[in-house]
Formats: sequence, structure tokens, C-alpha cells
Amino acid sequence: MIETSMRGTRLGALSLEREDLVPPAERVAVKYVCPTGHVSLIPISVEAEEIPIEWDCRCGSVAVRPNFVIEPKVPDRPVRTHWDMLLERRTLKELKALYEERVALLHQGSLAQSA
Repeated sequence: MIETSMRGTRLGALSLEREDLVPPAERVAVKYVCPTGHVSLIPISVEAEEIPIEWDCRCGSVAVRPNFVIEPKVPDRPVRTHWDMLLERRTLKELKALYEERVALLHQGSLAQSA
């Protein structure tokens, strides 16, 4: 049986093209400054659709491109729970009366207990 695979050649892992003849992709150095004064020059491709305004600095804070102002983020709406939605429809007084009515019906046996 003839083997058709090429043993020992890492196909796809190595390029047979010489690296010194391949021109590097065009890049632009974008400057970012963090509040502590660190300046970072980040090379970004010229073909990038959008250059970010913020970049994470090496000190952990957020660096910003000069001449850009970060817009304040709109706080997210808090998640509404079932209790919140219930309180939108009924008052606590109404809920207490409804609860007492249902408990009384349950004790009388009028309501079937679900298992």
C-alpha cells in the first residue's frame, strides 16, 4: 500500500516563502496616555476599521488617546425581579389581603393543593 501523506513536513505550519522578501503590513503608531502619565505607542494596522479610543495601560488603569474625551457611560437599568413587577400592579396592602384570603381558602379545603 502506498502512503500518500508527507511525513515529517508540518503542512500549514511552515511557509516556504522567505520572510525577508515579504513586506510587513502597514501600521500606524497610536499614542495612548493614562492618568498616571504612562505613554504607550501601540502599532495598529492601517487597514483597521476602527482605532479604539481607550487602551489598557500596563499599570492597570485605562489609557486614552490624546485629544479624545471619554463619554460618560449610561448606567444600565437595574434588572426587574418578579417582586418588582408585582409591586407595580398591586400595593402591599392589596397583596396582604389577597394572601390572607388565599390562606383562608386553603384551610377550608376550597383550593386543591398541588404537589
